[in-house]
Amino acid sequence: MRIRIVDAFTDRPFAGNPAGVLLLDDVFPDDDWLQNVAMEVNHAETAFAHRLPEGGEADWALRWFTPVTEVAMCGHATLATAHVLHTTGAHEGPVRFATRSGVLIATPGADGSVTLDFPTAPLTPVEIPAGVAEALGARPVAAFDTGPNVGDLLVELADEKTVLGLSPDHRALGAYSSRGIIATARADEPSRGYDFVSRCFFPNVGIDEDPVTGSAHTALAPHWSARLGRDDLTGLQASRRTGLVRTGLRGERTLLTGFAVTVVDGELRA
Repeated sequence: MRIRIVDAFTDRPFAGNPAGVLLLDDVFPDDDWLQNVAMEVNHAETAFAHRLPEGGEADWALRWFTPVTEVAMCGHATLATAHVLHTTGAHEGPVRFATRSGVLIATPGADGSVTLDFPTAPLTPVEIPAGVAEALGARPVAAFDTGPNVGDLLVELADEKTVLGLSPDHRALGAYSSRGIIATARADEPSRGYDFVSRCFFPNVGIDEDPVTGSAHTALAPHWSARLGRDDLTGLQASRRTGLVRTGLRGERTLLTGFAVTVVDGELRA
């Protein structure tokens, strides 16, 4: 079958977040095979999708696997899958994905971008956990639980420079949430084209640092929209590869917009 590697939340190769994408002919194979393929691809996520019968609430079924486990929500691999469907002609117009996080809609834009419609993460302020400053390498000014779909601890840091300079103890970070830590700060100079910065560390799903995380922006969007007083923002995820995510807070839904580029189109023989 065909396998693609797509860089998501970027408009150029070798940036953004790479995801494997496999469009299956029928139902999902057994979980062990799906996990083995994801382990072989060895990117943050590999997406598996198959077409659903017409007339239902969704057009395609979609699942996501890291190299070590299945996850409940993934933004960049959803964007990558929608990009493959649209650029290959397998689907035209908005596509509805049936997932573990409900029906997620991806809508192509006239400029080649894709906008994802995801549930907004419920943010709950929490006490800054003891030890998290030492594990992260910086002292948070606030901390939030992001709910079951995202499963991270979101921590706000003093400034952009602090986020960019983090060199955390990845193993120690795993003690503070089910997936990991989102570290964020307000942009020092919004004139550069982004309103806030973030970095995401997910040791509990086998990813020390995720390059660009769509699901994290369902928590970052309400956090920064409340602070900055605007529903439409742009976030820079300041990993080594970097990527931009445009966010639109719409109450219980968050819109995530970005570009994607196919960098590998090959054949899986296993």
